[in-house]
Amino acid sequence: MGMDNKSQLDDLAKKLAGFMPASIQDLQSDFETNARSGLESGLRKMNLVTREEFDVQTAVLLRTREKLEALEKIVEKLESK
Repeated sequence: MGMDNKSQLDDLAKKLAGFMPASIQDLQSDFETNARSGLESGLRKMNLVTREEFDVQTAVLLRTREKLEALEKIVEKLESK
C-alpha cells in the first residue's frame, strides 16, 4: 500500500474516531488503530491493484489488441486470394 493511501487511511480512521461520543474519547487512539487495521484488511480482501499495475495491464491489452487487428487483416487478405 502506497504512502498516500496510508495517510488517507490514517485520516479516515481519525475522522471515524471523531464521531465517537465524548464520554469514550479516551479510547480514541485504540479505535483509530483498530479502524485503520480493519480498513487495510478490507481493502486487501477487495483484490485492488495499484494505478501502476492497472496502467501496465492496459498497455499490454492495447498491444495485444493491435496485434490481433493486424493478424485479422492478414487473415482477410489470405482468405480473399
